[in-house]
Amino acid sequence: MGAEAGRTVAVFGAYGHTGRFVVEELIARGFVPLLSGRDAVRLKAMAVEYDVQARPASVDDPVSLDRALAGAAAVINCAGPFATTAAPVIEAALRARIPYLDVAAEIEANADTFAHFADRARAAGVPVVPAMAFYGGLGDLLTTAAMGEWTAADEAHVAYGLNSWHPTPGTRIAGEVSRGRRDGRRVRFSGGRLEYRDDAAPVLEWVFPEPMGAREVIGEFTMADVVTVPSHLSIPEVRTYMTVAAARDLSAPETPAPVAADGGGAGRSAQTFVVDVVVRSGGAERRAVARGRDIYAVTAPLVVEAAERVLTGRTEVGSGVVSAGEMFDAADFLRALAGHVTVELP
Repeated sequence: MGAEAGRTVAVFGAYGHTGRFVVEELIARGFVPLLSGRDAVRLKAMAVEYDVQARPASVDDPVSLDRALAGAAAVINCAGPFATTAAPVIEAALRARIPYLDVAAEIEANADTFAHFADRARAAGVPVVPAMAFYGGLGDLLTTAAMGEWTAADEAHVAYGLNSWHPTPGTRIAGEVSRGRRDGRRVRFSGGRLEYRDDAAPVLEWVFPEPMGAREVIGEFTMADVVTVPSHLSIPEVRTYMTVAAARDLSAPETPAPVAADGGGAGRSAQTFVVDVVVRSGGAERRAVARGRDIYAVTAPLVVEAAERVLTGRTEVGSGVVSAGEMFDAADFLRALAGHVTVELP
């Protein structure tokens, strides 16, 4: 395989909001992005803009997916809803014998990936890394780093302090699909398993590190961390929390999509975040914190750093369906995000 072939990464859903950030991050790191997705017109325009190749493909056409991945060293799936796209693109990656990574925040889609592809990916010698994004990946890395040498803990709490949340159209569609799959019920991870509940989620106060401080949060605003963290860590209680203000933004139909803070282009929005992770075992407690700006933009360095480490062999596990915290040296990975995320580890 030539040097350029080894640096060619297919991006499915390249023209989406997060996909564009991923393409730009790949280029910045010296990779050659290969653009894919179902909208040939948007792909062609983007290919001209970035002077790269485009290969239209559809998840209901395996032949087109095979053509799209031909010659790629890895594929990053940025196209939601992942309930629809993950399985077909993973299948194509397995046929091509190349690593697969995605940025799925959908709980059910990630659970499906672990359930349906773990044995097949391991048998094929292919690494599959789901939820390698702000939700699922970052929380898993922080939890794993906080655990340190602990082999088990009683509980893990992942609190998301977002000052606002302007969802993309893709986020809204994925949320609708996810809610539909669980009949509108909410979900939490308790007693070592996912529980689906009809009661209202609790609202409580979480004291975030400064400068955010005490904020009202939804106490069981469950995100992909309840799939990624328990996939490799012995923690029977995994809870995720969301600031009430951000949750209200997400649920309000009139909340606009994110826009670049500079008023144009595909730059980062003004949204800021603090992810506060607390792990408890017996009477001991450990904390890990990440601060940054724009949850969609920060997904790009997360998934591209992961792709680079997979392609250069800097992994803890060689194949199978593996979450971020198990696949990589969590503390080292988080430190590598300097410039994108500010991290405080125990």
